[in-house]
Amino acid sequence: MEVTRRTWTAAVKLAAVVSVVSVVIAVLASRFTEMPQAAIVLPVIVVAFVASWIQTGRVRQAVVDDRVLVGSR
Repeated sequence: MEVTRRTWTAAVKLAAVVSVVSVVIAVLASRFTEMPQAAIVLPVIVVAFVASWIQTGRVRQAVVDDRVLVGSR
Protein backbone atom coordinates (compact mmCIF):
# COMPACT_ATOMS: atom_id res chain seq x y z
CA MET A 1 0.00 0.00 0.00
CA GLU A 2 1.39 3.35 -1.01
CA VAL A 3 1.21 6.18 1.52
CA THR A 4 0.50 9.56 -0.04
CA ARG A 5 2.34 12.74 0.93
CA ARG A 6 -0.84 14.16 2.50
CA THR A 7 -1.33 11.03 4.61
CA TRP A 8 2.33 11.06 5.64
CA THR A 9 2.08 14.73 6.71
CA ALA A 10 -1.09 14.03 8.69
CA ALA A 11 0.56 11.05 10.42
CA VAL A 12 3.57 13.18 11.42
CA LYS A 13 1.26 15.90 12.79
CA LEU A 14 -0.67 13.26 14.71
CA ALA A 15 2.56 11.90 16.17
CA ALA A 16 3.60 15.40 17.27
CA VAL A 17 0.26 16.01 18.99
CA VAL A 18 0.33 12.63 20.75
CA SER A 19 3.89 13.32 21.90
CA VAL A 20 3.10 16.76 23.29
CA VAL A 21 0.02 15.49 25.13
CA SER A 22 2.07 12.59 26.50
CA VAL A 23 4.76 14.91 27.80
CA VAL A 24 2.20 17.04 29.62
CA ILE A 25 0.56 13.97 31.17
CA ALA A 26 3.95 12.51 32.13
CA VAL A 27 5.08 15.71 33.81
CA LEU A 28 1.82 16.07 35.73
CA ALA A 29 1.78 12.41 36.73
CA SER A 30 5.37 12.42 37.94
CA ARG A 31 4.81 15.64 39.86
CA PHE A 32 1.64 14.66 41.70
CA THR A 33 1.76 10.84 41.88
CA GLU A 34 4.19 7.99 42.35
CA MET A 35 3.28 6.43 39.01
CA PRO A 36 6.00 4.26 37.41
CA GLN A 37 7.33 5.42 34.05
CA ALA A 38 6.19 2.22 32.34
CA ALA A 39 2.59 3.02 33.27
CA ILE A 40 2.92 6.21 31.22
CA VAL A 41 5.11 5.01 28.35
CA LEU A 42 3.29 1.78 27.41
CA PRO A 43 -0.17 3.32 26.87
CA VAL A 44 1.41 6.12 24.82
CA ILE A 45 3.12 3.58 22.57
CA VAL A 46 -0.12 1.64 22.05
CA VAL A 47 -2.26 4.73 21.42
CA ALA A 48 0.28 6.22 19.01
CA PHE A 49 0.60 2.94 17.09
CA VAL A 50 -3.16 2.48 16.72
CA ALA A 51 -3.71 6.14 15.81
CA SER A 52 -1.03 6.02 13.12
CA TRP A 53 -2.51 2.86 11.59
CA ILE A 54 -5.94 4.45 11.50
CA GLN A 55 -4.56 7.72 10.11
CA THR A 56 -2.65 6.04 7.28
CA GLY A 57 -5.60 3.81 6.35
CA ARG A 58 -3.80 0.54 7.06
CA VAL A 59 -6.71 -0.68 9.16
CA ARG A 60 -9.09 -0.37 6.21
CA GLN A 61 -6.56 -2.05 3.90
CA ALA A 62 -6.19 -4.97 6.34
CA VAL A 63 -9.97 -5.43 6.44
CA VAL A 64 -10.14 -5.43 2.64
CA ASP A 65 -7.28 -7.94 2.43
CA ASP A 66 -9.03 -10.23 4.94
CA ARG A 67 -12.26 -10.08 2.97
CA VAL A 68 -10.45 -10.91 -0.23
CA LEU A 69 -8.75 -13.90 1.42
CA VAL A 70 -12.05 -15.18 2.85
CA GLY A 71 -13.89 -14.62 -0.44
CA SER A 72 -11.30 -16.49 -2.49
CA ARG A 73 -11.84 -19.79 -0.72
